[in-house]
Amino acid sequence: MNKEKIILIGGGGHCRSCIDVIESAGKYEIFGILDLPETFGERTLGYQVIGNDDDIERFHKEGFSFLITLGQIKSADRRKKIFEFLEEIGAKIPVIISAKATVSQHSAIEKGSVIMHGTIINAQAKIGKNCIINSGAIIEHDAEIGNHTHISTQAVINGDAKVGNECFVGSSSCISSQVKISDKSIIGAGSLVLNNISEEGTYVGSPVKKLNK
Repeated sequence: MNKEKIILIGGGGHCRSCIDVIESAGKYEIFGILDLPETFGERTLGYQVIGNDDDIERFHKEGFSFLITLGQIKSADRRKKIFEFLEEIGAKIPVIISAKATVSQHSAIEKGSVIMHGTIINAQAKIGKNCIINSGAIIEHDAEIGNHTHISTQAVINGDAKVGNECFVGSSSCISSQVKISDKSIIGAGSLVLNNISEEGTYVGSPVKKLNK
């Protein structure tokens, strides 16, 4: 069976992790990576940098699929901008799910999102567009994750919780059941969120407190 060819947008550590996930799933063949012009010809885990963002439209016209493999720790702006351009030109942006993830058939995951090794996504959970659900994260039943949001390693989003668009939830954080987190919020690693967060900002601690700018 011929595998569909996919191009990765963005090199670096997250790209390496995504390569491992794509290889584990076995559905796509990685054709190459788009990265900064000065990295042209370099290789990441054997895959060559074949161009930069200016080449996206050309490769789209040749029929390739795309996955955004830039990381996201604070701002989602760069990933969001690329994703919106891909949507604008009608590019194919598949969902990528690790063979080592546990994903309920009753969950919903929108295009461009990547589900990394060891994650659990439970029944009726909803994952938005262009999300990173990182290694070992748990998205419990009926939880909702907004577009362009990164749920980091081993974070837990409990049942009926809602995380907004363009958020970052740090490693080993815990979001309690039914809690709502506003768009563009940053939750520091190891934090505990017990109550709703109604305005964007950076929150840390157990329980969390908002950092003053």
